[in-house]
Amino acid sequence: MVSPVAVGPLVAVHAHPDDETLATGALLATWAAAGAPATVVTCTRGERGEVIGSALAHLEGDGPALAAHRTGELAAALARLGVRDHVFLDTVPGPAGQGPAGEPSAARYADSGMAWAGVGQAGRLADLPPDAFVAAPLDEAAGRLARVLRDRRPSVVATYEPGGGYGHPDHVRAHEVAMAAVRLAADPAWEPEAGAPHTTPVVLWAAQGQSALRQAYAALAAEPAAPGQHSAEPALAVPDPDGPLPSVAVPDDEIDVVVDVAPVLPAVVGALRAHATQVHALGRVSPGADPVVLGQYALSNDVLAPLLAVEGHRLAPGSRPEAVAWPTGVRKVA
Repeated sequence: MVSPVAVGPLVAVHAHPDDETLATGALLATWAAAGAPATVVTCTRGERGEVIGSALAHLEGDGPALAAHRTGELAAALARLGVRDHVFLDTVPGPAGQGPAGEPSAARYADSGMAWAGVGQAGRLADLPPDAFVAAPLDEAAGRLARVLRDRRPSVVATYEPGGGYGHPDHVRAHEVAMAAVRLAADPAWEPEAGAPHTTPVVLWAAQGQSALRQAYAALAAEPAAPGQHSAEPALAVPDPDGPLPSVAVPDDEIDVVVDVAPVLPAVVGALRAHATQVHALGRVSPGADPVVLGQYALSNDVLAPLLAVEGHRLAPGSRPEAVAWPTGVRKVA
C-alpha cells in the first residue's frame, strides 16, 4: 500500500489584519483542516484602517489603539481558520549589516493608508507616516520574509497578484516583498547564516475569474435584503455587474487553482466575523440564488461584496504545481 504524500507547509503573506481571510481564507482553512502547517505573515497592524460601527469608532485615527485591537481580531480570525502560526513581519530579524555595528536593523512597518483613485482602485496617500510599509526598503523587508521562508520551508507561498487586488499600496508592496523573498530564500549566496536555501515550488496570487465575479454581482443585485438585516447600518450599494472590475479579476482562463469554499464555510465566516472593525453585513444568500455565490459582506465602503463558492488563485511564473501535494478541496484547473 502506497502511503499518501503529506501536504507541505503553506505561508500566506498579507498586508493587514483581515486580508488573510478576505483573500486566502478558504485556502488557509483547507490547509489547516488537512493537518498541514500553515503560517500567516502580516506586514502591518492596520493602524490607518477605517472602523465600522459607532461602538468602536473611537479607535479610528488612534493608530496604536487600533493596531492593538486589530491584532486581537487577527488572533481570533486565525483561530477560526485553524491557523496556529502567525508572524508580524517587523518582528523578524532583519538582514545583518543594516543596523549599528552589523546588528540586524530595527523596524516598524505601519499601515500606509490609501486613497480611492477610482471605482475599485486605490492609490497612495500624499502624506505617508514615517514608518509606512511602502517606504520600507524592499531588500530589508524581503530579507525578513526570506528568513521566515527558510525556517518554515513552504511548498506554497500565497499572496496578492501584482496589482494588490485593487491597488492598495500596502498590498502591492506585500506582493513585491513576497516575490523578492522567494528569490532570496532560494539563493545560496544570500545570508548563509539565515539557514539553508529553500526553493518554494509554487507561488499563488489571489485572483477571481471575471465572469464569476460579474455573475456574483448580478446575483447580489437580484437578492433582496432580509428584513431588518441592515436596519442599524447605512444603505448598502450593490456593485454594477457591468461596471469596472478591480485588478483581482482576471480572464477566466487565467485562474489556475481553485479552493472549494463550502466545506470550510463556517471557518471562513467565523474569521470574517472576527474582523468586526473591517467587515459587516455578513450573511448568506437565499438557497435559490446563483450557486456561484454563497454569501455577502461589506467593508467600510458600504458596498456589498460576494462570498464566492470558489476561491481563485493564479500560479506565479516559474511555479511547479506538479511538485506539490494539494489537500482535498484545492484543485488545479485543467
